Amino acid sequence: MLIAAVAGGLYAYSPLEPLVIYIIALSLTAFALCSYDKAVAGRGATRVPERVLFALALLGGSLGLLTGMFAFRHKTRKVSFRVVVAVILVIQAAGIYWFLAIRH
Repeated sequence: MLIAAVAGGLYAYSPLEPLVIYIIALSLTAFALCSYDKAVAGRGATRVPERVLFALALLGGSLGLLTGMFAFRHKTRKVSFRVVVAVILVIQAAGIYWFLAIRH
């Protein structure tokens, strides 16, 4: 729901490409979930499963997740988590570059 609202608002009032809007919306969602998960950590509240964070990263929110990890110092001690998110980000950056390069 949040993704649709952000994407719809950006698309309606912005000259950005739809792909950029999609990535921004997923990144903002991943950033927000990282903040929420850090806030409830250790309090016995429902946590955000790692697979959800990884799914958001895979779908295009890797930049937001990586930013949230370091902004909130969340899951930064888990080297495997950092590596997976960084690899996803690099693969996505290469894919976006390729996509934009073949369009012009």
